[in-house]
Amino acid sequence: MEFNAAATPAPASFDAWLASSGTPQAHVAAGLLGLLEPTGACLTVKSMATGRYVFASPAMGELFGRIEAGIVGATDADLMRGDEVQAMRRSEQATLAQRGVVSSEHRLEIGGRRREFMVMRFPLGQEHVMALWSDKTEERHRETHLQRALQQLEQQQKSLEQMRRELQQGSGRDEVSGLYMRAQFDDQLLREIDLSTREHREFTLVLIALDPVTAETGLGEEARQRLLEGLGRMLRANTRAMDAACRIGDDLFAVLLSGVGLATAHARMEQLRRQCHAQIVVLHGQDIGLSLSMGVASFPHTASRQEELLGAAEMAVKEAQRRGGNQVVLASIPFGMG
Repeated sequence: MEFNAAATPAPASFDAWLASSGTPQAHVAAGLLGLLEPTGACLTVKSMATGRYVFASPAMGELFGRIEAGIVGATDADLMRGDEVQAMRRSEQATLAQRGVVSSEHRLEIGGRRREFMVMRFPLGQEHVMALWSDKTEERHRETHLQRALQQLEQQQKSLEQMRRELQQGSGRDEVSGLYMRAQFDDQLLREIDLSTREHREFTLVLIALDPVTAETGLGEEARQRLLEGLGRMLRANTRAMDAACRIGDDLFAVLLSGVGLATAHARMEQLRRQCHAQIVVLHGQDIGLSLSMGVASFPHTASRQEELLGAAEMAVKEAQRRGGNQVVLASIPFGMG
């Protein structure tokens, strides 16, 4: 038999579907409970007149150690401390007042252990409130441990950067990134062009731009400095002694890959981009991420003059940024008509 979806209009609401389907409400309720149980969530219904639970899923009894007696008929005062009971009452009153779904977080001491829950409530008329309990204890513990680890990593990064600054003091390197600066880059570029011209070999120029810090972080200049330090660490660790990695602008870096062709350079920079994107750069206990746009040009295939080579790499970087950043773009290779 062929089913014609167009011939069966969708009900406007769940209530409308339930009324039109003829499905008993008890079956629907049992089905919903069956779906909730494997998730570990607990469902309760409480009478606002008496403060007693009139329904509770089995998981709720297990939670409070009342497997035999259950929760039905008990009040919050039978299960919780006084301050916890008051917090529950305030959330329930807010649910009745707003006449809609209200979520709140509660910290309860159960069996000598501090537990954290997200409770979503919905009013059933004026007399009852239905609540869905989700245990967030382990999730909160993981978040706390991660926060501590990030704070430790941040302190380590600060200490390493301070040591690096002290060791490199007076070396002519950029203080923030630890790399050589524009003057050294220009000299090295001229030497590479001369060497490649005499020996008929290729080298690659890579320009790297720091992608803007996302607005969500709201960390401003301090975040930018941490990212510049992080990029400096990555470039120092991932370039050969014969290569030249330099900071040539506020947020612009250059790498000269001596004797490396375009395809190999692209593969190496793509690997570096992935490593940088996975690098954890921490500020105020928050991983702010490291995202880069790269433009790769080769001598002499992309361009055979210094200005043209720089221009081609700059265009490739701008194209990477135009595409949204965090990617490597190859400069175009011009072809003559012959």
